[in-house]
Amino acid sequence: MKNDDLNLIENESSNPLGQTSSTNLSSEIPPPDPERMLELLESTTAADRMLAARAFCELKDPRSIPLLIKLLDDTCPLVRVSTTYALGRNTDASTVEPLIELLARDFNGYVRKGIVWALGNSKDRRALKPLIHALKTDISAVRLWAASGLAQIAPLDYDDIIAAIPPLIQGLRRDPTAAVRSNCAWAIGQLCRELPSNVVYATAIDALVESLVEDDDLSVKDDARSAILKVGDPGGLQMIEELEFEGLI
Repeated sequence: MKNDDLNLIENESSNPLGQTSSTNLSSEIPPPDPERMLELLESTTAADRMLAARAFCELKDPRSIPLLIKLLDDTCPLVRVSTTYALGRNTDASTVEPLIELLARDFNGYVRKGIVWALGNSKDRRALKPLIHALKTDISAVRLWAASGLAQIAPLDYDDIIAAIPPLIQGLRRDPTAAVRSNCAWAIGQLCRELPSNVVYATAIDALVESLVEDDDLSVKDDARSAILKVGDPGGLQMIEELEFEGLI
């Protein structure tokens, strides 16, 4: 595992925005002024641009989108991180290609994590192949959200589901990070609900059962079990019942 994996993977399951999200606004604090934040997106000061981008993690305003796209090339990585999450909130078809291009070249793991989260939220088929590539090759925190993103995008098209399930199965079986395996289990469960009972479906259910029985991490076992229950596969449900009877889970 690379050094930055250790920092990035913390609290991933509970908060995809991690430390980059803007401070949660209480009912006593008014939301940021959109007009002022739009102005700050074009500020010459990096701190102002970052503040404004973080504000649009909370605000949804289509006027921000072209300005945020420009900030994807900002020299400050903190600005780029905040911008990716802002574009995950302010989704638009025009943002997909710039996000994909940045994913391929940005050196910063926090930025790439934000990109895959935004691409998942885009629900745009163009993001399928980049997310599969990220799931196979990137650091653990990026792989984590790539798996979740595939579950959001692949249901748009049957062929995309068929393309997404094999790398998710590979991640479920082989990824060294338990949180990534858990997200793969969840994503497989989501996609299986969209499939007819065919070879791909059967292979996916077998992989979930295999993880339920053989994975050393209890959270992965729990997510595999939950995925099987949500799919409602008769064979998988019977296997769970048998394993519970034998005291193996």
